[in-house]
Amino acid sequence: MRYFYSLSLLLLVSFTALAQNSGIKGKVLGENNEPLPFATIFIRNINTGTTSNVEGDYEVRLAPGKYDVVFQYIGYESNVHFFEVTTGFETYNLTLKPRIFLLKEVEVRSGKEDPAYTIMRKAIGKASFHANQLDAYDAKVYMKGSGRLLDSPFFLRNKIAEEGIDSTTAFTSESVSELHYQRPNTYSQKVVAVFSQGDDNGTGPGEFLTASFYEPKVVDAISPLSPKAFAYYRFTYDGYFREGGYVINKILVTPRSKGDDIFEGTIYIVDDLWSIHSLDLTMYKLGIKFNIEQVYNPIEDKAWLPVSHKFVINGSFFGFDFQYNYLATLSEYKITLNPDLDIPVTVIDEKIDKEAAAEVKQKTKGQETLEKLAQNKEVTRKDLRKLVKEYEKEEMEDLEFPEIVSNISIKRDSTTSYNNDSTFWTSMRPVPLTAYEIRGYTKIDSLDKAEEAEYKSDTTKKGKNRRDRKVRLGDPIFGSSYKLGKKGRLNIESPLQTIGFNTVEGFNFFYDINYSRRFENGNKLQFGPVLRYSFAREKLLPKGYVDFQYGESGTRGSARLEAGSYVQQLSALEPIHPYINTAYALLLKESYLKLYEKDFVRLENEKRYNDKFSAKGSVEYAQRRSLANNSDYTFFKHPGKEYTANNPLNANTEITGFFEHQALIFNISGEYKPWLKYRMKNGSKEEIRKSTPTFTLEYRKGMPWAESDVNYDLLDVGVKHSFEWGIRSKLDVRVNAGKFLNDKAIYFPDFKHFPGNQTLFATLDPVENFRLLDYYYYSTNDEYITAFVHNQWRKLVVTQLAFVRMMGIKENMFINYLGTPNSNNYTEVGYGLDYIMRVFRLEAIAAFEDGQYKNFGVRIGIATNLEDLFDF
Repeated sequence: MRYFYSLSLLLLVSFTALAQNSGIKGKVLGENNEPLPFATIFIRNINTGTTSNVEGDYEVRLAPGKYDVVFQYIGYESNVHFFEVTTGFETYNLTLKPRIFLLKEVEVRSGKEDPAYTIMRKAIGKASFHANQLDAYDAKVYMKGSGRLLDSPFFLRNKIAEEGIDSTTAFTSESVSELHYQRPNTYSQKVVAVFSQGDDNGTGPGEFLTASFYEPKVVDAISPLSPKAFAYYRFTYDGYFREGGYVINKILVTPRSKGDDIFEGTIYIVDDLWSIHSLDLTMYKLGIKFNIEQVYNPIEDKAWLPVSHKFVINGSFFGFDFQYNYLATLSEYKITLNPDLDIPVTVIDEKIDKEAAAEVKQKTKGQETLEKLAQNKEVTRKDLRKLVKEYEKEEMEDLEFPEIVSNISIKRDSTTSYNNDSTFWTSMRPVPLTAYEIRGYTKIDSLDKAEEAEYKSDTTKKGKNRRDRKVRLGDPIFGSSYKLGKKGRLNIESPLQTIGFNTVEGFNFFYDINYSRRFENGNKLQFGPVLRYSFAREKLLPKGYVDFQYGESGTRGSARLEAGSYVQQLSALEPIHPYINTAYALLLKESYLKLYEKDFVRLENEKRYNDKFSAKGSVEYAQRRSLANNSDYTFFKHPGKEYTANNPLNANTEITGFFEHQALIFNISGEYKPWLKYRMKNGSKEEIRKSTPTFTLEYRKGMPWAESDVNYDLLDVGVKHSFEWGIRSKLDVRVNAGKFLNDKAIYFPDFKHFPGNQTLFATLDPVENFRLLDYYYYSTNDEYITAFVHNQWRKLVVTQLAFVRMMGIKENMFINYLGTPNSNNYTEVGYGLDYIMRVFRLEAIAAFEDGQYKNFGVRIGIATNLEDLFDF
């Protein structure tokens, strides 16, 4: 029986090899015999195809048979050739001629609107129709990528050369996948084979492959077929040509104002069908340039779908210039039409054909469904978009999870290997490698092997990477991690990383040693002591904690028990980072960190009940004592300048210090996101930012029980939301209001403190923090309201200059307000430049009280919504 299976396998391999050794190959050239890179070769009768490589070479493996092949290149006339494949490869070299575009002179009349607009109105009107035209499709995807470093800062070039990085060896990859689409929003990709060397640095074009230009946005950029397109683009008719019985219109797409997330280039629209024939568009995202070329073909003469994609990504980051190139071909299409939209629709532009539009409107009066549309065959562009939108709404309501906007999953075949040999890839690869790519593959492979050999021979690197080192003499000082058993780990955090300075403790550090263990069910336990030492007070403060994370990923919870003696900022918001305070104190003799000491025990539990609702509760019993300054040390002399007291000034009370007392405090808070939308990626939900407002509620009670000296009640409610409006403007709003319902016995740490800032450095979140507000001056034990309004403009003042927008820079304007009985309507008005060098923001702020100017300042911070950097 074993021999029978072996013989069967041998025969199967032999037949496969025979099939792979026949087909067509050759070279695609331009009029001057220059190679045409990435020309599309589409075999129409089997709905499959490939592209030429950068040198114009192509090769298609085909089983014996007859084939109808079309050769296409944007801007050139197509070439249709019929092949009969027998055995071996038939060589067919061809020269494509530049496309000659004709003008419909009858449509171009003096004083009239450019004919591109009626074409685009019809295409936009039918875009959502095309987006819903298919119930499902399957396709095979081949993707090839390469990337290289074009330039680097001069002071790093020698070091980079030592690492073996040059313009041929940065990154290269190939993959073969099976793609399945199910309407309305589900994509599943099965990776059959993959080869990858180097790092793509997050530039992979996967999101573009599953995005559609028929949708209003393409990876957050405004599509030329968006209903809002006319607010962003000018369109110019540049002629037409005939191909395969179709009239193809060439439309130039020009931004009304250049900048991020806006396309520029050419789109070709199939006349009467108003579908995409091909496109060559460029967009910028945070100053990085993306060029996208797509070629579509009619699949089974029913729907036009993309058969080839080309992506070129160019950019610069802190002196590093880079380029990434990706090529993707989709073949072996199998499609299933949506029966509801299998309707031959004629679109009428009511702005041009007013009489025909009026007649159609009369016929279709009262009709609201696509079933009724099928009786008439004609519809105005506005009514078509309205009907399809209503159709989409009805379908979404019928879905089990209508809040899931997209569902993308990528699975790897269990037989997939990263180590497939060259014979395998030769059989799978539809696009021949160039001599340049072959050299790059060879060099990267040799570098990886050398690095692997170095890693195996260097026990220091192995231990460091695997974090299972043996104990070393310096570990208690420099930190380390040791594996204990199968699931446990002992961690020593380096005290050198915690050294700081403040006026109460002088120089200080804390020492954290903890043990962590992850269980089979995903729960995690962590516990250990934390020792804090103050040199100025000559005092050691110990505390310990136990932290337990539990539950499923979607309903995760965390419980923490903590007890001991420690110091804490007067504001539980911890408004100033100890490192920043250390720098200000030692260099400028300014210390803003205000501390008190407590002996305490605290129990806290935080639970996410579902994606929309989470709650947090805590109870703490503490013996609290006020502290005074113990050090006036600084690096430099500052004559006449003294540190401020540890008890800050406050407009509401003259005394912010307090006697030693007991405090039993209960706190509970909740967060609710009622209309949350998601993207699904590999079965995991990913929340869509700005898809819902977030409501918050907090209640804090100082309880006069068990000898506790506090007695107060605080209620706080809030809402925050982010949304887009106008031409690419983003508005963020947060409002909180609260009141002490009872303040019979309250100490300064229990006041409501606000997120102030008195340093040059702005906090990470620009929508929830004041820029110039004193940390404690307006803290209150009465009623209050805070409001933060932050708007990011695509085009305002300096961004009127196109080159500034092309650098990815945006402008912010914001207003922050604090209302308390003693704050005098404190208001901040600010202006900022965002995404400077893609990372930083610079702000100028003026503060007012009761409308009167009070203060001015400049702040430097991290760019707003920094995560946008990785939303490619």
